[in-house]
Amino acid sequence: MRETCVRAQSLGLQVVAFTDHADHTAIAGGRHLDLAGYRESLARCRRAFPRLAIWSGAELGEPHRFPVETAELLAQGDFDLVLGSVHAIEVGGRLEDCSMGPGGQGSDPVAWMRLYWGETLRLLESAGSFQVLAHLEYPKRYWPSGGQPYRAADYREEIQTVLEQAARCELILEINSSAGLEPERGLCPGPEVVRWWRAAGGRAVSVGSDAHRPGAVGRGLDRALEAAAWAGFTSGQILGGTLAARPLSLDGPPW
Repeated sequence: MRETCVRAQSLGLQVVAFTDHADHTAIAGGRHLDLAGYRESLARCRRAFPRLAIWSGAELGEPHRFPVETAELLAQGDFDLVLGSVHAIEVGGRLEDCSMGPGGQGSDPVAWMRLYWGETLRLLESAGSFQVLAHLEYPKRYWPSGGQPYRAADYREEIQTVLEQAARCELILEINSSAGLEPERGLCPGPEVVRWWRAAGGRAVSVGSDAHRPGAVGRGLDRALEAAAWAGFTSGQILGGTLAARPLSLDGPPW
């Protein structure tokens, strides 16, 4: 965490949020947050970096499937920022990690994607437990190379349903840069979906690099901010970032 703060400060970032994973599925290994250790590390970083706003947080994996564990964590955590996310979907009666498909041998990426949208809609049933809907379109990170490319337009009806429900829940939509992975695959969601979010009544977005390691902090945030600007969000509607100074064309997506 200290190295992450050093990196953030060197980049001129004003805010860093440690939204550690809280996953309870067997495939995720049951990552239960060590709250005592987390708080101690957070306090040390806040003392060492007084000019950096350091937010506490958690990323809840499938909280709709683990309401008891989620409630217990939130009752103890007192977090500044809580994300809700889908990492796993039910395939053939069992939970599978999205990183194992849709690019897995013999898997149907289109079917995986449709299952993901259904699971995300169920996630929104637990929207009271989190503020930010994290890395929408997550499975496209693992979309197979070659063959039919991933296109958000192929799932517009499902995406629209998800976005409208998220807007009704007054959530913030995260634009996740996947630590600088190429934007077509890594920006979750992509610019087109961010624009649909605004049209659906979404009032705010957040940006995050999803770094997982200090050296990746901040990677791809320029792309996330470009997507936000192209969709029509102003700096006051962006959590954790400011708009790039250069003007952006509204004739088409930024890449």
